[in-house]
Amino acid sequence: MGTSLQTNMGAMSALQNLNATTRMLDTVQGRINTGLKVANARDNGAVYNIAQQQRSEHAAYDAVRVGLDRAKGIADVALAAGETISDIFTQMREKALAASDTSISATSRAAYNSEFTALRDQVASVIANAVFDGANVIGGGANLTFMANTTGTQTIVLPTLDLRLVTGAGTAVASPAVDVYLGTTDDLSTAALAATARDRVVASLEYVNSELSRMGASSKRLESHNIFVSKLQDAITGGIGSMVDADLATESAKLQSLQVKQQLGAQALSIANQSPQVILSLFK
Repeated sequence: MGTSLQTNMGAMSALQNLNATTRMLDTVQGRINTGLKVANARDNGAVYNIAQQQRSEHAAYDAVRVGLDRAKGIADVALAAGETISDIFTQMREKALAASDTSISATSRAAYNSEFTALRDQVASVIANAVFDGANVIGGGANLTFMANTTGTQTIVLPTLDLRLVTGAGTAVASPAVDVYLGTTDDLSTAALAATARDRVVASLEYVNSELSRMGASSKRLESHNIFVSKLQDAITGGIGSMVDADLATESAKLQSLQVKQQLGAQALSIANQSPQVILSLFK
């Protein structure tokens, strides 16, 4: 094509190159500003879709962890209360054993009985106060179920224990039938009653300790699953990062290169814009 004032192909080409460099520079600057190579669907629709799905999954696991933390809190309160009841029964066993001695005086028996009944009545108070976020799992009732995954298809059960004293005098347990559990009216007013109460306290203590072992195992499972969920979230976060995070070292190097290229492109455009002035020399 000849020299023309109307059409400057050199300037047009230089402008196109400069615009391309500017667009690339804008992209690099955006990555540096956000730290992301895929910040929105326009950057890479497929990768953005996957990343958003995984972000949603990560957020859903936050809800799962809240539930597991709540379950752990309930279990911890139950264990603390159960251990207190176990300690109370240990003390009651000591009082009942001492009061079952037929040689002690009436005054001593009355003192033992007073301490025994005070400890007995304390059990109900401990159970009533073993509450976390409105839940009490040592006073009987249905088991509690908590979500273990984001779809609700897997759950973890926190067992409910019944550590309440038997209403009235102690009653026989199903197995072995010779054992009896402590009742709300058992006392040490006589040597015979003290001996009976002693045996009932022993049976109740064994039962409570057995139930605490069961609750402890459930609490450990909750803790282990919570740790697993935390690790799973970390893995999800790492996976998202590998897809969408920008390599800032690389982007920094690109930024320097593109800034120089932009400056050169501007100079090239300036030179191309000056080329029509050559026509003036033809008319001198």
